Amino acid sequence: MIHRLAGAWLLAWVTFICRPVRATILWSEPASRVIHNTPAGTDILGGAVKRDDAARDALYFKFHVDPLSDVADEPYLALFQLNEGDTNRLGVGNAWEAWGFSASFTAETGPSNKAAGEFNLQSAHPEGAGLGGFQPYELPNHNHDRTIVFKVQYVPGSDDLVTVWLDPSLAAGAAEENQAENIITKFKANASFNQIRLRHQGGDKGGGNGWIFSEMAIATSFNDFLVVRFWQTWWFRGLMAVFALGGIGVTVLTVEKRKFRLKLQRAEQESALERERARISQDLHDELGSLLTRISLMGGLLDADRDHPEQVATHAAKISQSADLTVRALEEIVWAVRPGSDSLQSLVEYLAHFANELFEASPTRCRLDLPSELPVRMLPPDVRHNIFLIGKEALNNVLKYAGSQEVQVQVKTDGRHFVLVIADNGRGFDVPLKSAEGQRNGLKNMRRRAEAVGGRLELTSAPGQGTRVEFTVDFPG
Repeated sequence: MIHRLAGAWLLAWVTFICRPVRATILWSEPASRVIHNTPAGTDILGGAVKRDDAARDALYFKFHVDPLSDVADEPYLALFQLNEGDTNRLGVGNAWEAWGFSASFTAETGPSNKAAGEFNLQSAHPEGAGLGGFQPYELPNHNHDRTIVFKVQYVPGSDDLVTVWLDPSLAAGAAEENQAENIITKFKANASFNQIRLRHQGGDKGGGNGWIFSEMAIATSFNDFLVVRFWQTWWFRGLMAVFALGGIGVTVLTVEKRKFRLKLQRAEQESALERERARISQDLHDELGSLLTRISLMGGLLDADRDHPEQVATHAAKISQSADLTVRALEEIVWAVRPGSDSLQSLVEYLAHFANELFEASPTRCRLDLPSELPVRMLPPDVRHNIFLIGKEALNNVLKYAGSQEVQVQVKTDGRHFVLVIADNGRGFDVPLKSAEGQRNGLKNMRRRAEAVGGRLELTSAPGQGTRVEFTVDFPG
């Protein structure tokens, strides 16, 4: 067995040493560059590659972008641009008037473009155009990073032929010929160059925070950009098969331990479920019981005062208010017991639903700032419940006391931490004074709930300057 393993290691090492070496990457710049307010740009190529109007070969260009500016900052310019001295040649990124991933200084104007010399790029993530239609292009957005590869087939004495792939597959087995049609754009341009410039220029709105360019390269073949990981090679897979056979024995020994851990986790989950059932039972008794009792009493008063129209109207309004509160309390309990509610996604969606519903008939505008994608996280019932009640208390305080024109509900997460921010532009208050008065408006309960789940609650407010409540908690390990 030892001899076999030694032989496998030797074979793998020889294969690694003797692997073919590519020599067709003409230039590369792997470092990231943040480009902001660089209208003309500066050369980063340093003369490493150049082509003039007599060239007749083909070059492939690649770069990766993470836009820090989005459609709210339009119009603005952001380009990976070929320059011939100070003469602007082909640029790829975001043209001035295109508002989408596009090319600039082209010899043709795109069918969906209004400005001459601009050409929108086709995308696998097209923008909606209403009534189920789609535009052919995609708007740049922060955190939606893209890789762009474009080919220039140089034609002597004429415009060059350009093919652009927006976010192509560069995995092992990919090729220029098997890319999806909906990410390919073709047009003509003068692509002679002896410089590469990274440009960003804002319009009246400043153009946002720029773009991040990285993984830039020039090659003679599309395949030179493919990322073939070592674990995708045949020798690595063979080596792993040897280790897998050796690991079977260890796996058998660990199976029983794993079964025991699963039983222990199941027991803990059942215990948590019992606690949650007890809490729900208490909520049914305390919240729904008291609200229904109040409706019953108001109904009795309504009947007793039926000959007094003003009193009847008052009692009816109170019954309606209590009924609304009952429906909301019942909705919260149903959400708590519904399968799937223990996820982070469910918590954020329900917080957003609660906030929208709470301020629906209020003069206060509710703005939601939620992540487009949330990590898949399951939250223990007590953690989820306390986070929701903190948000509920903060939103109710805004509705009752802030007198604000706007309230913002923001959720942030980096996969390890959860942050909930509720901020308004209302009348605010003196935090030390409220603390001295016994932490009115539920602040004491909010702090207690934050401590119960190991979180941190920060309250910032001042008279006339609004209020900001920020709750932070680490995700359970």
